[in-house]
Amino acid sequence: MPTGRERLPGEAVQPSQVLKSPMVLEFLGLPASPSLHESRLEQAIIDNLQTFLLELGKGFSFVARQKHIRFGDQDYFVDLVFYNYVLKCFLLLDLKIGRLTHADVGQMDGYVRLFEDQFKVPGDNPTIGLLLCSDKSEAFAKYSILNESKQIFAAKYLHNLPTEEQLQQEIERERHLIESALEDRADE
Repeated sequence: MPTGRERLPGEAVQPSQVLKSPMVLEFLGLPASPSLHESRLEQAIIDNLQTFLLELGKGFSFVARQKHIRFGDQDYFVDLVFYNYVLKCFLLLDLKIGRLTHADVGQMDGYVRLFEDQFKVPGDNPTIGLLLCSDKSEAFAKYSILNESKQIFAAKYLHNLPTEEQLQQEIERERHLIESALEDRADE
């Protein structure tokens, strides 16, 4: 959706138009340290839930923390569950410290499929899974289910606002990705 344009009543909104990446979690006051544990990150988000909801994006409401789900006789827990009234769907958020792996993506795919089967109600759009990680490999995202999935996304979080130089590098990187995508479409 073009920047600055309001959504028309009944107009479909894509998850990629609502979900942010990267998210700046400086307000949590956590160190950018490899010794940071997911449980500490999760607790910091809960302690700062209002600010996190604003950083997450428009239309999110908190549903559950450590939502218990079962695959057969095995118990699993989704870190955080939200509902988005704009998208009309659940958002399952799994926190990852460090590099995103195939196991993380596979686990989230299972969570989304189970949530679709057991918790989605008529009128809801498909459940979205978001892996929030400190190290999102673009190459991994390109060559995994993340590249084609309409329901599973990965977003990077930053401990602090980037410097002006880092922002400029990110803008250049994004510009290159956009230009490459436009060239690929022109070639089709």
